[in-house]
Amino acid sequence: MSTSVDIIIPVYNEEISLPICLQKLIPFCEKNLANYTWRVVIADNGSIDQTWKVTQQLSGGLYANRVVGVHLDQKGRGRALRKTWLGSEADIVCYMDVDLSTELSALPLLLNSIAKDGFDVATGSRLQRQSRTQRSFKREFISRAYNLLIKVMFQTRFSDAQCGFKAASREAVQDLVPVIEDNNWFFDSELLILAEKKGYRIADIPV
Repeated sequence: MSTSVDIIIPVYNEEISLPICLQKLIPFCEKNLANYTWRVVIADNGSIDQTWKVTQQLSGGLYANRVVGVHLDQKGRGRALRKTWLGSEADIVCYMDVDLSTELSALPLLLNSIAKDGFDVATGSRLQRQSRTQRSFKREFISRAYNLLIKVMFQTRFSDAQCGFKAASREAVQDLVPVIEDNNWFFDSELLILAEKKGYRIADIPV
Protein backbone atom coordinates (compact mmCIF):
# COMPACT_ATOMS: atom_id res chain seq x y z
CA MET A 1 0.00 0.00 0.00
CA SER A 2 1.49 3.37 -1.03
CA THR A 3 2.18 6.17 1.40
CA SER A 4 -0.48 8.89 1.33
CA VAL A 5 0.43 12.59 1.19
CA ASP A 6 -1.54 15.82 1.56
CA ILE A 7 0.21 18.78 -0.05
CA ILE A 8 -1.13 21.93 1.58
CA ILE A 9 -1.00 25.31 -0.14
CA PRO A 10 -2.07 28.15 2.20
CA VAL A 11 -3.43 31.09 0.22
CA TYR A 12 -4.60 34.62 0.95
CA ASN A 13 -5.86 36.74 -1.95
CA GLU A 14 -4.17 34.59 -4.59
CA GLU A 15 -6.89 34.41 -7.26
CA ILE A 16 -4.31 35.02 -9.99
CA SER A 17 -1.38 32.99 -8.63
CA LEU A 18 -3.33 29.87 -7.63
CA PRO A 19 -4.20 28.56 -11.13
CA ILE A 20 -0.61 29.23 -12.26
CA CYS A 21 0.69 27.27 -9.29
CA LEU A 22 -1.50 24.25 -10.00
CA GLN A 23 -0.63 24.26 -13.70
CA LYS A 24 2.95 23.56 -12.65
CA LEU A 25 2.45 21.54 -9.46
CA ILE A 26 -0.08 18.94 -10.64
CA PRO A 27 1.93 17.72 -13.68
CA PHE A 28 5.10 17.61 -11.58
CA CYS A 29 3.43 15.44 -8.92
CA GLU A 30 1.88 13.14 -11.51
CA LYS A 31 5.32 12.55 -12.99
CA ASN A 32 7.47 12.44 -9.86
CA LEU A 33 5.29 11.15 -7.02
CA ALA A 34 4.23 7.85 -8.58
CA ASN A 35 5.15 6.00 -5.38
CA TYR A 36 2.73 8.08 -3.33
CA THR A 37 -1.02 8.52 -3.13
CA TRP A 38 -1.30 12.28 -3.08
CA ARG A 39 -3.69 15.19 -3.28
CA VAL A 40 -3.36 18.97 -3.11
CA VAL A 41 -5.30 20.84 -0.41
CA ILE A 42 -5.87 24.56 -0.99
CA ALA A 43 -6.28 26.29 2.38
CA ASP A 44 -7.92 29.67 1.80
CA ASN A 45 -7.36 31.61 5.00
CA GLY A 46 -9.71 34.57 4.95
CA SER A 47 -9.24 35.83 1.39
CA ILE A 48 -11.32 38.86 0.46
CA ASP A 49 -10.89 38.54 -3.30
CA GLN A 50 -12.09 35.66 -5.53
CA THR A 51 -9.60 33.09 -4.22
CA TRP A 52 -12.23 30.84 -2.67
CA LYS A 53 -14.38 30.93 -5.80
CA VAL A 54 -11.34 30.05 -7.93
CA THR A 55 -10.48 27.22 -5.51
CA GLN A 56 -13.98 25.78 -5.84
CA GLN A 57 -13.82 25.98 -9.62
CA LEU A 58 -10.44 24.24 -9.76
CA SER A 59 -11.30 21.53 -7.25
CA GLY A 60 -14.64 20.83 -8.93
CA GLY A 61 -13.47 21.03 -12.50
CA LEU A 62 -10.13 20.39 -14.16
CA TYR A 63 -8.48 19.04 -10.99
CA ALA A 64 -11.50 17.36 -9.43
CA ASN A 65 -9.60 14.15 -8.64
CA ARG A 66 -6.47 15.86 -7.36
CA VAL A 67 -7.46 19.07 -5.56
CA VAL A 68 -9.70 19.86 -2.59
CA GLY A 69 -10.38 23.20 -0.95
CA VAL A 70 -10.71 24.24 2.67
CA HIS A 71 -11.97 27.70 3.66
CA LEU A 72 -11.17 29.55 6.88
CA ASP A 73 -12.77 32.83 7.85
CA GLN A 74 -9.63 34.17 9.54
CA LYS A 75 -6.19 34.99 8.17
CA GLY A 76 -3.02 33.26 9.27
CA ARG A 77 -0.78 30.69 7.63
CA GLY A 78 -0.33 28.88 10.92
CA ARG A 79 -4.10 28.78 11.39
CA ALA A 80 -4.53 27.28 7.91
CA LEU A 81 -1.86 24.66 8.53
CA ARG A 82 -3.28 23.78 11.93
CA LYS A 83 -6.72 23.07 10.46
CA THR A 84 -5.56 21.14 7.40
CA TRP A 85 -2.75 19.19 9.05
CA LEU A 86 -4.80 18.11 12.05
CA GLY A 87 -7.75 17.31 9.79
CA SER A 88 -5.67 15.21 7.42
CA GLU A 89 -5.72 11.42 7.40
CA ALA A 90 -2.63 11.19 5.20
CA ASP A 91 0.55 9.46 6.35
CA ILE A 92 2.55 12.59 5.55
CA VAL A 93 1.49 16.23 5.34
CA CYS A 94 3.57 18.95 3.76
CA TYR A 95 3.12 22.51 2.64
CA MET A 96 4.62 24.96 0.21
CA ASP A 97 4.03 28.58 -0.72
CA VAL A 98 1.74 29.30 -3.66
CA ASP A 99 4.50 31.11 -5.56
CA LEU A 100 6.51 27.86 -5.62
CA SER A 101 9.59 29.82 -4.60
CA THR A 102 11.21 26.51 -3.63
CA GLU A 103 12.10 24.36 -6.63
CA LEU A 104 9.71 21.43 -6.93
CA SER A 105 12.63 19.09 -7.50
CA ALA A 106 13.09 19.19 -3.71
CA LEU A 107 9.58 17.84 -3.03
CA PRO A 108 10.41 14.13 -3.51
CA LEU A 109 13.46 14.60 -1.26
CA LEU A 110 11.27 16.19 1.39
CA LEU A 111 8.75 13.33 1.32
CA ASN A 112 11.32 10.54 0.98
CA SER A 113 13.16 11.75 4.07
CA ILE A 114 10.08 10.82 6.09
CA ALA A 115 8.67 7.88 4.11
CA LYS A 116 11.99 6.14 3.46
CA ASP A 117 14.69 7.60 5.69
CA GLY A 118 12.80 7.56 8.99
CA PHE A 119 12.72 11.27 9.79
CA ASP A 120 9.69 12.70 11.58
CA VAL A 121 9.84 16.27 10.27
CA ALA A 122 11.53 17.67 7.15
CA THR A 123 12.27 21.27 6.34
CA GLY A 124 13.76 23.08 3.40
CA SER A 125 16.83 25.17 4.15
CA ARG A 126 17.97 28.20 2.19
CA LEU A 127 20.99 28.69 4.42
CA GLN A 128 23.12 25.59 3.87
CA ARG A 129 26.18 25.62 1.61
CA GLN A 130 24.41 23.41 -0.93
CA SER A 131 21.36 25.71 -1.08
CA ARG A 132 20.75 27.53 -4.36
CA THR A 133 18.60 30.52 -3.42
CA GLN A 134 19.05 33.98 -4.91
CA ARG A 135 17.88 36.74 -2.61
CA SER A 136 18.69 40.38 -1.99
CA PHE A 137 21.35 41.22 0.57
CA LYS A 138 18.67 42.67 2.87
CA ARG A 139 16.51 39.53 2.82
CA GLU A 140 19.55 37.29 3.25
CA PHE A 141 20.78 39.36 6.21
CA ILE A 142 17.37 39.38 7.92
CA SER A 143 16.94 35.63 7.44
CA ARG A 144 20.37 34.79 8.81
CA ALA A 145 19.96 37.18 11.74
CA TYR A 146 16.57 35.69 12.61
CA ASN A 147 17.86 32.13 12.48
CA LEU A 148 20.91 33.03 14.53
CA LEU A 149 18.59 34.52 17.15
CA ILE A 150 16.56 31.29 17.20
CA LYS A 151 19.73 29.25 17.69
CA VAL A 152 20.96 31.46 20.52
CA MET A 153 17.62 31.61 22.32
CA PHE A 154 16.56 27.97 21.97
CA GLN A 155 19.85 26.12 21.36
CA THR A 156 18.53 24.52 18.19
CA ARG A 157 20.46 22.70 15.43
CA PHE A 158 18.24 23.09 12.34
CA SER A 159 19.46 25.77 9.94
CA ASP A 160 16.36 27.57 8.61
CA ALA A 161 13.23 28.04 10.70
CA GLN A 162 11.17 30.07 8.25
CA CYS A 163 11.46 28.37 4.86
CA GLY A 164 7.94 27.82 3.51
CA PHE A 165 8.60 24.20 2.61
CA LYS A 166 8.02 21.59 5.30
CA ALA A 167 6.66 18.09 5.86
CA ALA A 168 5.83 15.93 8.86
CA SER A 169 4.52 12.49 9.66
CA ARG A 170 0.95 12.24 10.88
CA GLU A 171 2.20 11.04 14.28
CA ALA A 172 4.45 14.08 14.70
CA VAL A 173 1.68 16.44 13.58
CA GLN A 174 -0.86 15.05 16.03
CA ASP A 175 1.63 15.47 18.87
CA LEU A 176 3.19 18.84 17.97
CA VAL A 177 0.56 21.01 16.31
CA PRO A 178 -1.95 21.11 19.21
CA VAL A 179 0.68 22.74 21.45
CA ILE A 180 1.85 25.34 18.94
CA GLU A 181 0.60 28.73 20.12
CA ASP A 182 1.19 31.01 17.12
CA ASN A 183 -1.27 31.02 14.21
CA ASN A 184 0.75 33.22 11.89
CA TRP A 185 4.35 33.45 10.68
CA PHE A 186 6.02 32.05 13.85
CA PHE A 187 4.14 28.74 13.42
CA ASP A 188 7.06 27.27 11.44
CA SER A 189 9.63 28.18 14.06
CA GLU A 190 7.53 26.77 16.88
CA LEU A 191 7.02 23.53 14.97
CA LEU A 192 10.74 22.95 14.55
CA ILE A 193 11.69 24.09 18.06
CA LEU A 194 9.12 21.80 19.67
CA ALA A 195 10.05 18.90 17.39
CA GLU A 196 13.72 19.16 18.31
CA LYS A 197 13.04 19.56 22.03
CA LYS A 198 10.79 16.50 21.97
CA GLY A 199 13.46 14.41 20.27
CA TYR A 200 11.92 14.07 16.82
CA ARG A 201 14.32 13.54 13.93
CA ILE A 202 14.43 16.58 11.62
CA ALA A 203 15.71 16.39 8.04
CA ASP A 204 17.38 19.65 6.97
CA ILE A 205 17.17 19.69 3.16
CA PRO A 206 19.05 22.27 1.07
CA VAL A 207 16.78 24.03 -1.43
